[in-house]
Amino acid sequence: MGNDDHRRRKTPCGFCMAVFKWIPVLFITAVIAWSYYAYVVELCIRNSQNRIGMIFMLLFYHLFLTLFMWSYWRTIMTSVGRMPDQWRIPDEEVTRLFRADSPDTQKRILNNFARDLPVTNRTMNGSVRFCEKCKIIKPDRAHHCSVCSCCVLKMDHHCPWVNNCVNFYNYKYFVLFLGYALVYCLYVAFTALHDFVDFWKYDNNGYSAQGQLNATGMGRFHILFLFFIALMFAISLVSLFGYHIYLVLVNRTTLESFRAPIFRVGGPDKNGYNLGRYANFCEVFGDDWQYWFLPVFSSRGDGYSYPTSSDQSRVSTTSPVQRYDAMGDTATSRLDGNPTDKLIGASPLDTTNHHHNQSPHQVRSPSAQPIQQLQQQQAPPSPYLDELEERLEQVANGQSLSSSTAVVKSSQQAEREANGAAVFIDMVGDHPLAGVDPAKDSPRPPNGDLPV
Repeated sequence: MGNDDHRRRKTPCGFCMAVFKWIPVLFITAVIAWSYYAYVVELCIRNSQNRIGMIFMLLFYHLFLTLFMWSYWRTIMTSVGRMPDQWRIPDEEVTRLFRADSPDTQKRILNNFARDLPVTNRTMNGSVRFCEKCKIIKPDRAHHCSVCSCCVLKMDHHCPWVNNCVNFYNYKYFVLFLGYALVYCLYVAFTALHDFVDFWKYDNNGYSAQGQLNATGMGRFHILFLFFIALMFAISLVSLFGYHIYLVLVNRTTLESFRAPIFRVGGPDKNGYNLGRYANFCEVFGDDWQYWFLPVFSSRGDGYSYPTSSDQSRVSTTSPVQRYDAMGDTATSRLDGNPTDKLIGASPLDTTNHHHNQSPHQVRSPSAQPIQQLQQQQAPPSPYLDELEERLEQVANGQSLSSSTAVVKSSQQAEREANGAAVFIDMVGDHPLAGVDPAKDSPRPPNGDLPV
């Protein structure tokens, strides 16, 4: 039942729609009523020969039927609730919000109004979620239902088979309804299997070959269709019940499984409310195990605020006995904290200016200064000095100067090397040469090669 249901039913169209929405519920009720007749009257009373077995069959049947119908009734009749006044925006603020000249202005108005409300969910642009139809700030995990015409707390989906929104107040009843409906269908199909097999064992006169099936006429067809319908509903309920058990264990609604909630800190996160399987189960079914399987309200919280996985991880750091699987994601807190991710530390880059004609293997950083001094102190005399003296003598004797120009250039480069103007570092690495006398005129070995 929505908050504005009474206003919609005042019109003839609203009344017709309200009646039309009860058709799926009436269909399910009619199927259950027929199954009761087929099972109790046709299968047990008229066809059973073992009275003791019939009593036990009827006992368990009525037990499962009672839990099934109780859960179904609570799911249908539980209201979605009504938003408190502190979540509603005054009319003058709504007018000011709609007349805002920019989205940033609207964002500031909403954030200012919701500063004292426990909301952590945001829209894509980072604004507080606002319902234009209900004129309220949407609580976390709440959504507007177009069928119920109101905002629903922890809305899972609108189910036409119960003519109600599956929400915070009746989600436990809905899961129990699916579970007990599955148990009911499996029990009926299992106990009717023997008579269903005997249905096909007839002779030419229409009598059972084993004489087990005593039902005649329409009674046989009631038992036959009872088995088929129970099996068909059981197959469809297995997947639906299994899916909602999975949602309970990960603390996620059907809407959140298709579109992840957006948090003020952390952004979209489907596992934002995952507290661990046991804690997630207790959030829906409660802390007292005596009420877990009874359709009575025992869920945690008030439906307006929910603990997040980051809150759980922060608690686990102070409580070492906390279960590891209940910690959830170790993200930043949704309510407070730095919205930035953890940065990876990087070492500062070398900003030393290099000479334009410096070799790629030259090192000018301060850390290389001891290596440079060692190179300058232990560098042996270059062999090009002796060759240069020989070339100069040849030039003095009248030989060609063109051949000696390149030699002079190379000799100048050799002199710069000898004077320590530039230090070249081997790719493999320079090492002091053991056993080599720096005073001797021995040439320097090639880069990376050490004398053996």
